Amino acid sequence: MASSKRRFGAAGGADKKDLFHVVHKVPAGDSPYVVAKHLQLVEKQPDVAIVWFWKAINSGDRVDSALKDMAMVMKQQDRSEEAIEAIRSFRHLCSKQAQESLDNLLIDLYKKCGKVEEQIELLKQKLKSIYLGEAFNGKATKKARSHGKKFQVSIQQETSRILGNLGWAYMQQNNFEAAELVYRKAQAIEPDANRACNLGLCLIKQGRHDEARQALEDVRLRRIYGSEDGKVVARAEQLLRELNPLQCVSSPFQVGLSVHEGIMGKPDLVVMNEWTPFRSRRLPVFEEIATFRDQMAC
Repeated sequence: MASSKRRFGAAGGADKKDLFHVVHKVPAGDSPYVVAKHLQLVEKQPDVAIVWFWKAINSGDRVDSALKDMAMVMKQQDRSEEAIEAIRSFRHLCSKQAQESLDNLLIDLYKKCGKVEEQIELLKQKLKSIYLGEAFNGKATKKARSHGKKFQVSIQQETSRILGNLGWAYMQQNNFEAAELVYRKAQAIEPDANRACNLGLCLIKQGRHDEARQALEDVRLRRIYGSEDGKVVARAEQLLRELNPLQCVSSPFQVGLSVHEGIMGKPDLVVMNEWTPFRSRRLPVFEEIATFRDQMAC
């Protein structure tokens, strides 16, 4: 009886262990990476998990995943500075396929630490990679995952997302002119309600209230993607209430400055002088951006 109970207990333990691997999608075994994931997800000991993630990296055990997961745990533990240093120091050990996700993680860490300059520089590098046709391994789409669901992301969507992040970074520097240019480019590729609110705020900060009102009304009247989000609409309505009937400042578009010339021609925004030799290789999305001035004139 006792022996059967022991066997049952052992079997039950094995079942739970197998279930852990299935639910959390980690490999079976007792390697440093598996131990780290068990400590992180089951035993809820993040600091100890970080120690084992280090062991996994140093032993070459699933380094791509170990470095990304360790940085995420560090971020959750308010150790973002350590996470940044870890990625910078050990990303050379990771595969080429892992570099893009490491960049995205770095951008989040820079944002959390208030490292705006570093964030801007990395976002510019990602835009340059897209411009040269190097993003997504040269493909037009890539698979992504969010909240456990897989979906396809197009190069246009990725470009618009990065431009939105770049616009937000410029806003943190109170560089509202640069932020406006970037947001307009993002909206030309893929309109989005949240970015429209940010664009409206940039225009308000520059005293161009009529243009701001137009951008915000598109959100309030739910004319733009993302307007189904009540919080975004409420933000647009709040910004509209704050508008004052002050004299509007002339738009840079009214004096002949296009978005393409504005951002692509300024070294402090995007290093286009480095991009120029590769114009023949640029992706169609940048040809679409170049036509934005003509669209504004219509």
